[in-house]
Amino acid sequence: MSVKKIAVLTSGGDSQGMNAAVRAVVRSGLYHGLEVFAVQRGYAGLINDDIREMDLRSVGDIIQRGGTILQSARCKEFMTPEGQQLGADNLRKRDIDGIVVIGGDGSYQGANKLSKLGIKTMGLPGTIDNDIPYTDITIGFDTAVSIVVDAINKLRDTMSSHERSSVVEVMGRHCGDIALYAGLASGAETILVPEVPFDLDEIASRMAGNFSQGKRHSIIVVAEGVGKGEDIAAEIMRRNGIEARVTVLGHIQRGGAPTHNDRVLASSLGDFAVRKLIEGDSGKSCGIIKGELVATDIDKVVNSKKQFNMELYELAKRLSQ
Repeated sequence: MSVKKIAVLTSGGDSQGMNAAVRAVVRSGLYHGLEVFAVQRGYAGLINDDIREMDLRSVGDIIQRGGTILQSARCKEFMTPEGQQLGADNLRKRDIDGIVVIGGDGSYQGANKLSKLGIKTMGLPGTIDNDIPYTDITIGFDTAVSIVVDAINKLRDTMSSHERSSVVEVMGRHCGDIALYAGLASGAETILVPEVPFDLDEIASRMAGNFSQGKRHSIIVVAEGVGKGEDIAAEIMRRNGIEARVTVLGHIQRGGAPTHNDRVLASSLGDFAVRKLIEGDSGKSCGIIKGELVATDIDKVVNSKKQFNMELYELAKRLSQ
């Protein structure tokens, strides 16, 4: 067996399903006869040697919980070569020879550094943004989209009652997937994402035309990377005189119980990561592509950009007429 002791940590922004992934790593590791440790507070805990051994009961009753029981923290020190070396040394002094890192792009950068320092490393894509390449979906994305869709459904009820338009600002600084999928699923009239240029004059004109033809409401979904919802609403009103009420969903998108899809995805990927470590693999990102679990070189992942689904975006445009 190539590994005997492994660790797991969660880093960066929390996402629903992280706990399910931690549970899977711990229980799969124990099932295969490994000793399993947890690092508290991400890379900060790795540097501070905040590491504890886990057993079956350590991860009981957490699969349904949002957030992360291991907690998370930003750690500037780990961005330095000295901090990375200290983290690797703290693992080695406990004879921990493998680690599973659950998080987004920044977390993957850290995992890649550990891998280059000789620590057997696996990355799990835990982020609501769905911006990790070489996986069709990330842990937490399904739940976040469901939360946004639920909010838009409620907003549509009240907007229809008062014949108003609504601008909904969602997370997605560099990736517009939450806005795209939630907008399509909720029948939004307009979806603004950082990947696609847009014309506010055209949007304002189309909205005015729809209202003049008897439409009773309008929903505009804005990814935060495009700009503030308040600014978008103000610009539209300046062009067509239609006031839009703004809702900023913010961190509510990262909370709550994970959907069954996120629990299954996290469980599958967590177990897969442990099995790959046992097989002697390292320096990989675990993902799912067309229903198949895959492991891709993490160096390749962190140096790539996920492609935006323009076909789905065009579908949303066609159906919003």
